[in-house]
Amino acid sequence: MMAVKFLFDRVTALLGLILLSPVLLVVAVAIRIKMPDGPVLFRQQRVGQYGKLFTNYKFRSMVNNHSGSTVSVAGESRITPLGAFLRRYKLDELPELWNVLTADMSFVGPRPDVPGYADQLKGEDRQVLLLRPGITGPATMKYRNEEELLAQQEDPQRYNDEVIYPDKTRLNLYYLKHYDFWTDIKMITCTVLGKHMMYNNEII
Repeated sequence: MMAVKFLFDRVTALLGLILLSPVLLVVAVAIRIKMPDGPVLFRQQRVGQYGKLFTNYKFRSMVNNHSGSTVSVAGESRITPLGAFLRRYKLDELPELWNVLTADMSFVGPRPDVPGYADQLKGEDRQVLLLRPGITGPATMKYRNEEELLAQQEDPQRYNDEVIYPDKTRLNLYYLKHYDFWTDIKMITCTVLGKHMMYNNEII
């Protein structure tokens, strides 16, 4: 099944980059016009499969050379108006198709963490590093409105570290132990359509 997943990821990512090239071009031009103070693409080192670092690509959605928390909160000043639009419709993540094509990522799996979070994983939780990071996945779907949820918290960073991140790890471990290709297809479809689905006896 994993061989089928690997082949599906590569072929679909290539087709996606070709078919979505007009959208990619439009977004890139919009960023260059509306956010001329920096690059079109945001590049950042993320933790991949087996803990190996790779360069993650996204469309830039924040002001250039910003500083702040590793978690993003809806409405914060470092996110530009165009960036907020891109993040709302997940258009900022389209360049990650390249990461899928190069096998650094998969369509379905845990979101790639910044260095530091993976180092805190202990015991069984470290098994999530056996997975390639994904564009979507059970944890990503459950917390699709994560930025809005964090905006409601008095201490967003602490809430992320003590509540959201452990729950994401739990879901990702379940995904690892109960992998099914057709569930992957359902997750991808629900993500694209903005739908919810039942997974591990909960709605995600």
